[in-house]
Amino acid sequence: MSRQLSRLSLAAWAVGLLSLPAQTLPALAAESKIDAADTGFMILATALVLMMTLPGLALFYAGMVRKKNVLATMAQSLAATAIVSLLWLGAGYSLAFRGEGALIGDLSAAMFAGIGLDSVSAFARTIPEMLFGAYQMTFAVITCALIGGATAERFKFSAFVLFCVLWLFIVYIPTAHWVWGGGFLANWGFIDFAGGTVVHINAGVAGLVAALMIGPRSGYGKDNLAPFDLSMAFVGLGLIWVGWFGFNGGSALGVGSRAVYAIVATHFSASAGALVWAGIEWVERGRPSVLGLISGAVAGLGTITPASGYVLPWHGVVIGAIAGGVCYFASTALKARLRYDDTLDVFGVHGVGGILGTLLAGVFATASISAANGEAGISGLIEGNAYQLALQAAGAVLVTAWCALGSFAVLKIVDSLVDLRVSPDDERQGLDLALHGESLHP
Repeated sequence: MSRQLSRLSLAAWAVGLLSLPAQTLPALAAESKIDAADTGFMILATALVLMMTLPGLALFYAGMVRKKNVLATMAQSLAATAIVSLLWLGAGYSLAFRGEGALIGDLSAAMFAGIGLDSVSAFARTIPEMLFGAYQMTFAVITCALIGGATAERFKFSAFVLFCVLWLFIVYIPTAHWVWGGGFLANWGFIDFAGGTVVHINAGVAGLVAALMIGPRSGYGKDNLAPFDLSMAFVGLGLIWVGWFGFNGGSALGVGSRAVYAIVATHFSASAGALVWAGIEWVERGRPSVLGLISGAVAGLGTITPASGYVLPWHGVVIGAIAGGVCYFASTALKARLRYDDTLDVFGVHGVGGILGTLLAGVFATASISAANGEAGISGLIEGNAYQLALQAAGAVLVTAWCALGSFAVLKIVDSLVDLRVSPDDERQGLDLALHGESLHP
């Protein structure tokens, strides 16, 4: 009897779910608010940000691990894309960008219910709301995928999958709501144009917590753990760099001067970061490395992200140069001193870069840039607004603390269910064969 009731309940739920969009689909408005140029631009931006994960990040990360772990590293990027995308449709978008709660949204748009052909979001009034939801989905995707780089070559695939599911709801979605979805940080006046806190601090801090809990790779500090193929990482970096124009430029949510300023500042920051990181290597080690050039570029890209839509082009150069130096130190001297094994320097580049960029947004924010779209201009320390810098620091601390606590709790839950780390034998054999039964060159 109980089984029959369960089956009937399941069938009723399925029927209700399938009929939900039709029941709640709003009638077409007499006059659409949607702008064709903005919509076309945001479709392109969405594709570019998705490209940053697949194939960009997949190639970038895979090229920097050992040959026996290349496919397993790529699999994490693909798994994160698929898992987060479906969860975002189911509840993630609604919880992040619907509702008026200070801490979390509501489920009014679960499964994109009620989003019609010309529905628009309160946060993007000139593009279809479904496009806005898809664009924000790509940010959630790459954030989860980034974390896997910190524990590459030893994180069990089943553990990574469970981690993505829980972490998305416990850490990512609440912070996205706080910063971008009308939560308390947004109401305070905290600024993060494209993800210094939501993406980079979250990914970096979660990666650091995971690396500390899982422990270093076997042979770390003793064996040769050199990258398999830096040319693969180089190609990945190129895709990520170009994709970042959608990441930062698209965060203007339409065609206009602010998007242009964000893209230009982003490019100059990446260029400065690459040269400064490689230059420091040249001085310290006698020669610059390809790994240093690509690492510095990513540091510049990540650090300019929260400030990109608020600053002038030359500010991007300064921010990128600072990022190249600070992230180099964090990924070398600081990492060695604290003795943690962050395989692909997710914390040193993204975590430190996200914190740094969030603070520098409060220094360099220029009122005339953010006022370009008719919004109230936001000034930083250079224009005499010290309060904005203090607000940025408070926001960075709160997001860092929440991410650290939430990531620790999620990892503890996952560890109790499936164990976080592969066995020593599997690690020795390589994750490609041990976890997936495949090898790069069979």
